Amino acid sequence: MERFKVPAQVLGLIAVLLLFFISLELMGDSFKLMGSGFADSLLKTTSNPFVGLFIGILATSMVQSSSTVTAMVVGVVAGGGLTVAGAIPIVMGANVGTSVTNTIVSLGHITRKDEFERAMGAATVHDFFNLIAVAIFFPVELTTGFLSKAARGLATGLSDMGGAELLNPVTVITQPVADVVISFAADNGIVILGIGVVLLFVSLRYLVVLLRLLLLGRSERIINKYLFGPAPLALLFGVLVTIMVQSSSITTSITVPLVGAGIVTVARIFPFVLGANIGTTVTALLAALVLAGGGDAEGMAALQVAFAHLCFNIGGVLLVLPVRQLRQIPIWMAENLGSLVAKNRAYAFGYIAAIFFLLPLLVIFATRNLDTSFYENDPVELQNSRPNNPSVPTP
Repeated sequence: MERFKVPAQVLGLIAVLLLFFISLELMGDSFKLMGSGFADSLLKTTSNPFVGLFIGILATSMVQSSSTVTAMVVGVVAGGGLTVAGAIPIVMGANVGTSVTNTIVSLGHITRKDEFERAMGAATVHDFFNLIAVAIFFPVELTTGFLSKAARGLATGLSDMGGAELLNPVTVITQPVADVVISFAADNGIVILGIGVVLLFVSLRYLVVLLRLLLLGRSERIINKYLFGPAPLALLFGVLVTIMVQSSSITTSITVPLVGAGIVTVARIFPFVLGANIGTTVTALLAALVLAGGGDAEGMAALQVAFAHLCFNIGGVLLVLPVRQLRQIPIWMAENLGSLVAKNRAYAFGYIAAIFFLLPLLVIFATRNLDTSFYENDPVELQNSRPNNPSVPTP
């Protein structure tokens, strides 16, 4: 019977991983059912860059996918509903909002103090990196249009490549199951969210147990050597895995139970997470290449937005990862937050509510009437404005 032990554990791990992915699919679908219309309307509400930044955070937190929000932004820009300048801060905010999924995933470890401390650190290192990247690049973009200019050069050179469509193997497997559950719940977003959360907690509990059984010893050394090994290799794996599953939420969420189980550390997963940040830009980039195929101004503007997202994520990695002092900041912040929430679990819920929902709502309503826009004297932005709409300034 001993020889069947490992194969049985592997099959069990595959089954639990599928359950985990199904729970993420259901949670994402529930937020889309409850908030996609609201998110879509949010994207078109303002050209104020400060409001746009927090709209990106809020909209992505609601639909649980930065790929979805950035693809929506690209579509809105291509349709003339938003300028390139107005879209870039929304894309920056989407980068922050996408990490809400793995932060919620970390709550599955909340009943086990040490595990929860590690899991929260793993989940929020993505948050803090994105917040640091926004703190650096947002004012630079606001004052110089650096991302817009870089993206414009790439868009001009690559607009004739056309688009492509990637097969998402995770969605192919999990979406049919999620569709059955959604049909059973009569498209009730709250019920679907509840089912997703229950499945998440169950899958995480057994995922941690099985990972500990399978990855101790030699397997654990292999994972640390390759998947979370040297920073360039781990970064590349993060990019490739995220491109394959087309979701940074899935890629980064997988790291949470690994750190929670004590198999890897927050510092080890950090380059992998940054790779996922880059890989998540592919969906919107492919959509934009399709829209830019005709060579019209709107399609070119959409392509510029997608390239701005790519430049923003690559720029953040190039700025933070090679410099040890900068690299340690998000890791230190995440580990300290993990220690804090382990002492008082209520802080975890307060963190999620404040960063991803309450603060964005407060800023949006407090500053929505401010007359602020990007690059009023900058002639390099691709023209994609609506002259007949006074709320969208033309350069």
